[in-house]
Amino acid sequence: VQLQASGGGLVQAGGSLRLSCAVSGSIFGINVMGWYRQAPGKERELVADIRNYGSTNYADSVKGRFTISRDNAKNTVYLQMNSLKAEDTAVYYCNAERSLSGIHYWGKGTLVTVSS
Repeated sequence: VQLQASGGGLVQAGGSLRLSCAVSGSIFGINVMGWYRQAPGKERELVADIRNYGSTNYADSVKGRFTISRDNAKNTVYLQMNSLKAEDTAVYYCNAERSLSGIHYWGKGTLVTVSS
């Protein structure tokens, strides 16, 4: 399974970015897609995830500002980030999970920098 993330960059506080993650390879059984982030000196944390049937889950810190979505035809998951804050600055990682077996796949991170 390969995950290719894109869309990071530098944005001013209050701005928006959209991250994309395309999944390829043996994707049978992958039922959860998500985004995690890791800020300097901090542990990696879940930002948002989405299940095959559309159920979503968000970290409290991004609720109301970020929206996760997926295009099953394109095997792509998106993270729309609005009203960005300096504390959103982190490396964002795309994740795919086979929850029945507990196997996670990770993409290379994409850096999001929010200037205040």
